[in-house]
Amino acid sequence: MDDQTRRQRLRFRSWRRGTHEMDLLMGGFADAFVPGFTRAQMDQYEAILRLEDLELFSWVTGGEKVPLSLDSEVMRLLLAHHLGRKK
Repeated sequence: MDDQTRRQRLRFRSWRRGTHEMDLLMGGFADAFVPGFTRAQMDQYEAILRLEDLELFSWVTGGEKVPLSLDSEVMRLLLAHHLGRKK
């Protein structure tokens, strides 16, 4: 699949997480960042999209820390994007 199609699919999946809150959190992030992602960053973001909403919501809103095993450049960008807006 070409990069443009992959980006479109990532944005689509981000806006259709299953809960309204996660749709807004992930969709807004995807709109802002996915267009500029490298292939490696798209790989990392796809891994994030496979995570469960409840866990991801807790991490993105600062309720819990992300496990070290899930730490990545894109996860840190996602957290900075959302946690930085709260300040």
